[in-house]
Amino acid sequence: MNDTLASAPHQAARPGTPVGLAEMSRRHLTTLRSIVASWRDRTWRERMRFRWELEQMSKDNPHLIDDIGLTKRQVEAELAKPFWQG
Repeated sequence: MNDTLASAPHQAARPGTPVGLAEMSRRHLTTLRSIVASWRDRTWRERMRFRWELEQMSKDNPHLIDDIGLTKRQVEAELAKPFWQG
């Protein structure tokens, strides 16, 4: 009987945990990781786009920077940040 369990393709996450529950937990973890990665990628793209638009605005229409309440120094600091930094 133990030989049958030892040869099973999927081992339980903890001793005594049914194999089906361990597999379901792995799928949920994979789904959660996928959601987090998607959110992270979308956030990074939004930051890159925002900073690109801010840079264009500061070059093409610098008076608009004053209108939105930012200083030139604040704009430069924002543009200097890496895309992963909020």
